[in-house]
Amino acid sequence: MANVGFIGLGAMGTAIVEQLLAADHTVTGWNRTKSKADQLIATGMKWADSPKAVVEAADVTFSMLMNDAALRAVVSGPNGVLAGIGPGKIYADMSTVSPTVVRELAPQVADKGGQMLDSPVSGSPVTVRHGNLAFMVGGDRAAFEQIEPILLTIGPKATYIGASGQASVMKIALNLSIPVQLLAMFEGLALAEKNGIPRELALEVMLNSAIVSPAMKYRGPFALELPENPLFNMTGQRKDIFMALEMGHEADVPLPTAAATAQVMATASAMGYSDEDFGVLYKALARMAGLE
Repeated sequence: MANVGFIGLGAMGTAIVEQLLAADHTVTGWNRTKSKADQLIATGMKWADSPKAVVEAADVTFSMLMNDAALRAVVSGPNGVLAGIGPGKIYADMSTVSPTVVRELAPQVADKGGQMLDSPVSGSPVTVRHGNLAFMVGGDRAAFEQIEPILLTIGPKATYIGASGQASVMKIALNLSIPVQLLAMFEGLALAEKNGIPRELALEVMLNSAIVSPAMKYRGPFALELPENPLFNMTGQRKDIFMALEMGHEADVPLPTAAATAQVMATASAMGYSDEDFGVLYKALARMAGLE
């Protein structure tokens, strides 16, 4: 079994570490707020006092962070990843971040003798716990092949995408589709409800129709009841769609449905829903339609 480090123990990080521990890997972890790690420590995770200490203790270190700024903060500084990494060590970031940041940091890791991979994921904490998380990996192919067996103890599929940053490109391309799909389904749901079909009935029909994807299967029911703990809040999803729009602008790729969805998400945030799971889009649409 592998000697693994993990940085960032939010909802996704916690679920992944649970899987790593269940597969009998040795895991050393760090999180900015230590109390979030208490349950993992109780079930066998070792605690380190800094990202540097995690990397020093592990052969392969993963991170799951909120955004570009959080990744830069964890990698840099006297207690960061760069201060602890050395020859033979691999650092794989699972966050959804800008490819530009990955391509900025990877050479700095290489200068220390290590390898940095971008290894974003497709899924949610629910997906992780069901053993269905999928990975996209960019960077050195030999380093990918070295960590692939670890990834496959978490989920069934790890796909090598290409050079450093390319997996982050792929993840952003995937992530723009989910809120677009959800908004389209919720628009139909609002139309049905406004015309007298009960919300629960209309949703049941939609979830058993040809329009539904796996992501809609588990997010569609949020039109009826939002999860107590957001799987992915509006702020995080807006960050992802903004990155997609920026990439589209730079590459001259029109993203009209993503742009329209971003505007509705901005409206939902202005309504006070920033911290809710982005399934709250239905509540925002319902308010605009006079249903709530």
